[in-house]
Amino acid sequence: MGQVMNHPIDMENFDNKTIVRRYIEEIENTGDVSNIHEFISEDYVEVYEGERYPIGIKGAIDHILGIRRVYPDLKLTIDNQISEGEWVVTVYSVAGTFMDEWFEMKPTGKQITFTGVNVDRIRDGRIIEHGGAANLLEPLLKAGVIEKKK
Repeated sequence: MGQVMNHPIDMENFDNKTIVRRYIEEIENTGDVSNIHEFISEDYVEVYEGERYPIGIKGAIDHILGIRRVYPDLKLTIDNQISEGEWVVTVYSVAGTFMDEWFEMKPTGKQITFTGVNVDRIRDGRIIEHGGAANLLEPLLKAGVIEKKK
């Protein structure tokens, strides 16, 4: 174990948080997927609503390119990270301009900001599983992307 400011650091968890942080900074925030294989496992799975979707590296690439198409100036900021064993929880804030259709919602050209939590599992130095939740309803209402029924 290393030490920083007289507090012990669990190097395995430090390394796992670093993997997720670098993935966010180098892949998600840039849209450059040329090195995604350094971060994502061939066996990569996304978890949504309790269902597991084995999408692999190609699915992760499609996801990043799709998000960057909708929000070309996407900037994800890590607010906090917690790590235990293989798991890394990341609390984040996002800002991006809604520039392309998404799930049949028309683009507004307005900036949207929201918060969320990601839960990633790291194995052998790569992200093998990803899930999470984001608070999108209120930001999409505020931006006029979706409207309340009267």
